[in-house]
Amino acid sequence: MNQSNATPRHYTVRELFRKPDRSQFSISPDGRHLSFLARHQGRQNIFVQAIDADGNLLGEARPLTGETERDLPFHTWKGNAHILYIKDFGGDENFHVLSVPVDGGEPLDLTPYPGVRAEVLDDLEDDERHILLSHNKRDPQVFDVLRVDVVTGESVQIAENPGNVMSWGTDHAGRLRVASASDGVNTTLLYRDTEDEPFRPILTTDFRDTVSPLFFTFDDARLYVQSNRGRDKLAIFEFDPHTAQEGKLVFEHGEVDVGGLGYSRRRRVLTAAWYTDWKTRRHFFDARSEQIHADLERQLPGYEHHVTSITRDETRMIVSASSDRTTGTRYLYDSNTGKLVSLGQILPWLDEADMAPMQPVSFTSRDGLQLHGYLTLPPGAEARDLPLVVNPHGGPWTRDVWGFNPEVQLLANRGYAVLQINFRGSTGYGRKFWEASFKQWGRTMQNDIDDGVDWLVAQGIADPRRVAIYGGSYGGYAVLAGVAFTPERYAAAIDYVGVSNLFTLLETIPAYWKPMLDMLYEMIGNPNDENDRKAMHDASPVFFADRIRTPLLVAQGANDPRVKQAESDQIVEALRKRGVDVAYLLKENEGHGFHNEENRFDFYEAMEAFLAKHLAKPPAQAGGQP
Repeated sequence: MNQSNATPRHYTVRELFRKPDRSQFSISPDGRHLSFLARHQGRQNIFVQAIDADGNLLGEARPLTGETERDLPFHTWKGNAHILYIKDFGGDENFHVLSVPVDGGEPLDLTPYPGVRAEVLDDLEDDERHILLSHNKRDPQVFDVLRVDVVTGESVQIAENPGNVMSWGTDHAGRLRVASASDGVNTTLLYRDTEDEPFRPILTTDFRDTVSPLFFTFDDARLYVQSNRGRDKLAIFEFDPHTAQEGKLVFEHGEVDVGGLGYSRRRRVLTAAWYTDWKTRRHFFDARSEQIHADLERQLPGYEHHVTSITRDETRMIVSASSDRTTGTRYLYDSNTGKLVSLGQILPWLDEADMAPMQPVSFTSRDGLQLHGYLTLPPGAEARDLPLVVNPHGGPWTRDVWGFNPEVQLLANRGYAVLQINFRGSTGYGRKFWEASFKQWGRTMQNDIDDGVDWLVAQGIADPRRVAIYGGSYGGYAVLAGVAFTPERYAAAIDYVGVSNLFTLLETIPAYWKPMLDMLYEMIGNPNDENDRKAMHDASPVFFADRIRTPLLVAQGANDPRVKQAESDQIVEALRKRGVDVAYLLKENEGHGFHNEENRFDFYEAMEAFLAKHLAKPPAQAGGQP
């Protein structure tokens, strides 16, 4: 892998956030065609192209879709004759599932219902024409299951949600046999031996306990589950549905949760479990899989590789190779011969030697909690008195991971250090670390972010006079909390689709989140409880807007179903009444985060100018702006 240049080239926002020429490669089950996203009619649309037995592209790629309003986010093969894809409308997250014939023809909307959200539950690999879908047409709060013909669109409901089922699962034959229900705080695992039987409850746990089905054993008699029952870290177990007990321990890790389990459908064996400390790691169960990944490691040294698509006979696959400094290259790999054919770099106009490495860091919070995260320093700059952008992640119950991040690279390219902290509540570090975040919005969760800044300042890396905070969703909330509750700390702040009011957040959640409302009350706060209500008020930045004096940039999508436009409107109105410097970027055709290329350009160009203005070195310091 190349080393970072001492003086990296200046990259424009449009270079860093331009959509790839070709991306999201997938291979057909028979290995005879590739599909990918590429620009067509001004948007990212699905193309298909034939390939020969040696991996050579044949003829010209053909567009299968002609979307003009929004880039398509995802597609997958259904047999060899159709491709499935999803799309929403202006960012409303009411995703429809569509089918398009590979040999040409108009796409067919399999869920042509306004205001309905749908997803593929099982692609029924052994059935050329049908898939299982779930959607909330009958009741906006819950999702029923339907068998749908991808050629005609004809659908037959096979399971009606009784009102509390949050997820459904199938066995290896595509039979609907497991489900998870919730009363808001307790999760009940439902099971049946055959589809002719009714579901029966077999296990009820508090939501803090996870017993999550992954897939059935190969005889369809038992389940593999992720479980933290009676333990802190998630591990993988065999699970007997007739005794409702975890059996054989498949894999555990002492320091972090186990993230998942893979298997070979053709050979009917477990392949690997994976987990993330500061990078993703694999533990292999299968010699064949271990040999394939060892060969990829040998051919792609220094890059993190993943198999993203595979043929039915599991001989040909799409492999991604990337790192913290590049989105990398996609390859067609033949597991029998070891032949690796490049399908092209995703962003070839970005030289990885100009990009900044992402370093793992750890420090101790003020109350003694060990925290982990990532520090990215601007290439070629001395790690001394740097302007800093602290970038709390969204969720909040997700985590930051190692890998290429164009936002981080933009900031590093402009001379800023970037700190990403997996504050308490971030997932992957076990139950206690997650539970430490409950009802701690604006409190210890915020302290973790502040402690990370102070840690960098104490080392002399960050200039305390030039610290900015930027985040989206929960990260946007952390921005507003930071400038409301510690107004002296930040020189600039950027709130991207962030929460300003915990009461209105819970009042305006999407309908399909309402079955989880009691759980959210336990995790965020219950407005019906007097003590919680006061704490929620004290953690809502909108009520403390009079304290905010930090220059602020706010970005919001008008169709956001999770963080409503009112969340941003409230804070902007309150600040403008006081004459605080606040810029407001509202996009009418976006939702929870900007998806369309032109809107992303507008946002990041505004961010760039905003930070350049407010993180410039004070006049007493020589050297000008970063």
